[in-house]
This record gives sequence, C-alpha cells and structure tokens, in this order.
Amino acid sequence: MLLKHFFVEKIAHSSYLLAGNSTCAVIDPARDVGMYLIAASSLGLKITHILETHLHADFISGHMDLARATGAKIIAPRSAECRFPHTGVSEGDRFRIEDIQFRVLETPGHTPEHIAYVVTDTARGRDPAGVFCGDTLFVGDVGRPDLFPGKAHQLASKLYDSLHEKLLKLPDFCEVYPAHGAGSLCGRSMGAKWRSTIGYERRYNAALQIEDREAFIRSLTEDMPPAPDHFSRCSAINAKGPALLQDMPPIERLDAAAFEKRIRRESALVLDVRSHDAFGGQHIPGSLNIDFGGNFAVFAGWIIPPKKDIFLVKEADTDAGQIAVWLHRVGIDRVRGVLDGGLFAWARSGRPTAHVPQISAHELFERARHPEKLTLVDVRAPGEYAPNHIEGAINIPAPDLRERHGELDPEAEIVVICSTGHRSSLAASLLLQRGFRRVTNTAGGMTGYGAAGFAPRCPVCFIPHASHFLGKETVTG
Repeated sequence: MLLKHFFVEKIAHSSYLLAGNSTCAVIDPARDVGMYLIAASSLGLKITHILETHLHADFISGHMDLARATGAKIIAPRSAECRFPHTGVSEGDRFRIEDIQFRVLETPGHTPEHIAYVVTDTARGRDPAGVFCGDTLFVGDVGRPDLFPGKAHQLASKLYDSLHEKLLKLPDFCEVYPAHGAGSLCGRSMGAKWRSTIGYERRYNAALQIEDREAFIRSLTEDMPPAPDHFSRCSAINAKGPALLQDMPPIERLDAAAFEKRIRRESALVLDVRSHDAFGGQHIPGSLNIDFGGNFAVFAGWIIPPKKDIFLVKEADTDAGQIAVWLHRVGIDRVRGVLDGGLFAWARSGRPTAHVPQISAHELFERARHPEKLTLVDVRAPGEYAPNHIEGAINIPAPDLRERHGELDPEAEIVVICSTGHRSSLAASLLLQRGFRRVTNTAGGMTGYGAAGFAPRCPVCFIPHASHFLGKETVTG
C-alpha cells in the first residue's frame, strides 16, 4: 500500500493518492487534477477510483475533471444525492482496490452527508491502517458544524457522536488523514502536520477532551470564525458536478482600449491582484484589490460575485493562468480577460487612474493622537482585533464593509488597518467602490505597528503555520 499526500496552500487542502501495485484511488481531489495524473503516471499506476468524503464547502472538487481524464469511478456519500454519475455509499459498505479494503463510516457533523473511509491493508493485517476522515477530525481540531443556517446545534451533536462513537472506536495506531490543515476555515485551531493517529488525537486534541456533549456543542457554535461567502455555494456546485476546466474559454489579452470597452459592461468586475503599494500608487477606478501574494483564494471566493465577468490587472511576472487556477478552486469561473501591458499601458494610453495613500506605522502613531481628525477602521476578524488593537479603532472585518460601510461617514477621512496591509487594501477598494474618497491604507498593518514599538506584539499575527489573515482561536471547554 502506497500513500501520497498533496497539499494546496492558502486553502490548506489535503488530498491523497492511495495505491496498490498497479491501480490507485484519489481521495478528495483538488479541481486542478494535473498533479494526480502526473503522480500516477510516474508511478506506473492507473487511477480507477475517486473518493469523496463529503460535499466540500471551501473549494470546488476535481472529481468531474479527474473522471473525464481517467474514466475512474466516482464514489460519494449516498445521502448527498449527487447529480452526476457516481456510486453512492453509506454505513458499512465495503469495496477493494487490490489488497486494500475500504469500509465506509457515516460521520455527519461538519456536513449532514459526511462519510469516512477506513482502510485496511489486507496484505499485512486485519486491523485498520488509516482513515480518510475528511473534515470530521483534524490534527488538533475537529470540523466546524456551523456552516448550515439553523442546523449548527443539531450538526454539532451529530459530530460528537461521529467522533466518539465512530472514529474514536478505531485502534489507537490507526492513522488519521484529514482533508485540511492549519489555515483552513473548516476548523478553528488545526495543527500544521498533515496526518496523525487516533491515539494521539484522543490524548491531545483539545476538542476531544470535552466529554460533556452540551459543552462540546457550545465550544463549536459560539464565537466561531466567520465563514466566507463561497462556503454557501461550493457544496451545491460539488453536488451538481462542477463545470469541466477543459471547457473554460481562454483568457483574452486585451489592450487598454479593448479592456476599457469590456469593463464598461454591467456584468464586468476589474480584479487587481497587485500588491497594496502598487494598487495604492495607481489603479483603474472601481477596481477590487485582492493581493495575489496574500490569502487570495479565500478572499476571492468571499468577495467576488460568482456571476461577474472578471477582468484581471496584474504584475508583468504574474501568470494569468495561475490566477485563474486559484479562482477556479473557489468557484469563480468567469475569468474573461487580462490587461495587456498592465497599468503602465493603461496610464500611457491617457486613461484615468485612482490612488490610495499609504501611511506608515510612524505616521499613524502620530495621527492617532488626534482621533477627532480621522476614523480608524480595523478590518481584521474579531478574534484578531480583541486581544490587540489601537485605542479608538472601529472593528469592521473587511468582507463586512460590503454591507456595513453605512456605519461610516463617507465624508470623513478613513484610515484602514489589518495585520499586514493586504486586507486593508481590499477594504480600501471596497470603500472606494461605495463612494468613499478619503481612504488611506496602513502599510505593514498591526504587524508593522507592533514592530515599531507602538503596540504589543500581536498574539495572533505571529502564530507560525496558521492563517495570518483571519485569526486563530483555540477550542476550549
């Protein structure tokens, strides 16, 4: 039995290739399936099975593309009622790939239809060697049950049973193969390792130490991190069967005149993926700025309306195809064009640009002494804001500015700050789209503000191996 692990950073997604001598299965595949095809070919393997543990909420799965490329059978939870050719499985079902036996456990909680695949290498023994547990059990954490409105308490109770009555009944030496790692918003405090064992998690996973059911439910339904918008869309797309990437039209390279003509349409959105300082220097008026160097996929899925036609503005050394890959991963498929020559060509053609002034930590420190002259908006998540913020700052997370901008005076001077400058530039672009004109971004964010000695070291921003964009909180009893 051969196991190969694949990891997609930023969305912190783990997928797996499990092989016998000549055939293999891919478990919870990413949408861009080339990595599995290359790996299988290099190992002389044929992909015969594609296993889904659940309808993923945070990314678009690659089951359709991989099935088209290989002819492999898709296996998915029967209760998911998927609307594409597949084999539905439920509690107790078994199937084999050579000497590898798979046994299905129904493990609802993170989602209603969730299952796990218990794997036994019959060539070596009769005991379970590992479990592909999707988003039920993570390294150091468990799946969040609050993604379905009105069902959080019910799903948290089912998650308790899935963990204690199903997964924790497996042998301590059984390895745990989750679908996500540190930085994913499918949990709250995942570890950075990609695998563990049942025994280790039984002893050291904080959520599993909460023996009381009601306390467990409270821990997973109160003060949870916000869920991005695309979490409510991706499950349905995955159940229907995502559009095939090979059918996507190519991205057009458009000169300034053609680009301007296309973006005037009501369905168009200009997505500027350059850094906050480049965007601040000049950008096309009305652009949305999501820095490709930051947590791009999460915020793209969170902010971009999926029915908009996307027109890209990028740096010369950034590949438009790679930008599109990340957008496809979160269900943003209408990537239509890219500005040929970038902002240099746009400005050289005599077309208008807008600006966002950038302020340093030192400048902000001086100006914050006179709060009556500015409105300071901290656009980090509440879990980041609470332990460390500048006195007088208003906390409105960046995505929430789409609706909550009405809480701010559009005539006031607005200074936005996050942990580094990425999200605050996004926030600035959202405010500019909504008619604000006096918006300034804090370069370096609270990280720079603390490094300059004006605030304590941020207890969230400096946690290694975790999300530096959305904060990290600990599950407690």
